Amino acid sequence: MKPPDFGVPPKKPGLWRRTPPALFTPVFGLFGLAVAWRRAAGAFAMPYWPAELVFGAVTLLFVFVLVAYGAKVLRRPGVVVEDLRVLPGRAGLAAMALSGMLMALGLIPMGEALAAVVLALAVAVHAIVLLLVIRALVTGPQEGRVVTPVWHLTFVGFIVSPIAAVPLGWDIFSAVVFWGSLALATAIWGASVAQFARRDVPAPLRPLLAIHLAPASVLGSVALLLGYQTLALGLGCFAVLILAVLLLRLRWVLETGFSPLWGAFTFPLAAFSSLMQMLGSVGAGEVFRVLGGLALVAATLTIPVITWKIVQLWAKGQLAVKTNAAEA
Repeated sequence: MKPPDFGVPPKKPGLWRRTPPALFTPVFGLFGLAVAWRRAAGAFAMPYWPAELVFGAVTLLFVFVLVAYGAKVLRRPGVVVEDLRVLPGRAGLAAMALSGMLMALGLIPMGEALAAVVLALAVAVHAIVLLLVIRALVTGPQEGRVVTPVWHLTFVGFIVSPIAAVPLGWDIFSAVVFWGSLALATAIWGASVAQFARRDVPAPLRPLLAIHLAPASVLGSVALLLGYQTLALGLGCFAVLILAVLLLRLRWVLETGFSPLWGAFTFPLAAFSSLMQMLGSVGAGEVFRVLGGLALVAATLTIPVITWKIVQLWAKGQLAVKTNAAEA
């Protein structure tokens, strides 16, 4: 006898039909941790093998998640646009492209040509994500155009590329990206402060505020790579100020408890550690080196845990629901 139809749509068969892009956010943080451990080789005379070990492990994880999300996109390419309609999806897809940029840095010892190809692909993918986000903002509802910290990942995200581009000799490209990203980041910081003065941030979205630390830290690191030491010092002090404010309001930021948005804590903390270590290595002050070491310890203890908890949510089938991921 055929069971009655209650109007519930049947679950579609197939693997990875609803892979959430939010998975890429902590993966991006793990790549940042690998970079921070590489900086420790110069700041604390640490061996290179921990950084290379992390780079290798995270690259495998990134490729696995990329295949899982790619399977979803191949079934129905329209899911990309749908994922970009929500903040976790927007942040995750930006983090996907930015992870590729940091993966290129890890591939340089294996071959500069391979690293250059990966970097170029990552930059191209991020450009596509940016264009799709702009389209969504222009055609979407007015309330969707509110400035959020995720704007840093999409509009300022190209600043991650010089981390690999400078070692590859892409100096002109890196300088153009640096100055353009600095202007955009400044505009977003200003708009965010003005917006925060008018209204409070909803408690579930407060973890995203940590993203404000990332552009200050990466801009400072790239400034050092390009030889702008005075500017890098200023950006480093600004990054310390942002982190201090976040720590002072930590209970307020974490009011709702753990959520997939905690992935926003991962990369900013690792990027801050990298900048502080680099400033300490160029003689800007011992205090920066100490801050870099403390941040590296904190990042090493927290980023893998946050990543594991988010991956567990995925394994339990909860992450896609919590982040409103599209289904192929």
